[in-house]
Amino acid sequence: MRARTDTVRWTRRGGDAVAIVVGLAVLAVGSLAVRDGDVSAVEESIFSAINGAPGALYPVLWPFQQLGALLVGPAVAVLAAVARRFRLAVAALGATVAKLALERVVKAMVTRERPGTSIGPDIEARGDVSLSGESFVSGHAVLVAALAGLITPYLHGRWKLLPWVVVGLVMVTRVYVGAHNPLDVVCGAALGLAIAGGLNLLLGVPAPRPGRGPASVE
Repeated sequence: MRARTDTVRWTRRGGDAVAIVVGLAVLAVGSLAVRDGDVSAVEESIFSAINGAPGALYPVLWPFQQLGALLVGPAVAVLAAVARRFRLAVAALGATVAKLALERVVKAMVTRERPGTSIGPDIEARGDVSLSGESFVSGHAVLVAALAGLITPYLHGRWKLLPWVVVGLVMVTRVYVGAHNPLDVVCGAALGLAIAGGLNLLLGVPAPRPGRGPASVE
């Protein structure tokens, strides 16, 4: 049997620098929009449309918001290490730490309460969602978007879309259950995108192979 000689080539992409700039720009604009803690009429109408969706959707959507829980970062790191994707494992742990640190920084700069307070107690609060507490930005959105940005370079073809579908579902679910207003999750995802861009530039990502794109398994 011929020994396998191909190895992973690593690269740093200009697109990750763009992700940092775009992510931070969206976060900055969103922060200015909510700096007084209020919810605009447009944002409230979007919230109401999502939050007012039928309660029967809750069992379907509930699992997706769990993908933004803090333990998901270390879980991804463990799975990546088992698959011998050690740079991805380090990046996933780095994203978890960055999420904790930067989320705290943003919440120290911008104070906005959860929809149960910023909009009113008549919202649909599903599950164990609290009606009060700081909500800008959504930590779930930060982490899941950061992990998506880290995982995507290791996939190819249509599989690249899957992490971002998950991001969208987590964002919608957090609004649906009444935990966050729309800009909370949008700006959270933007921060996560910036985190992923920074870690990808720092650690590198698999370079595309001729005719294949980035390898999904090594």
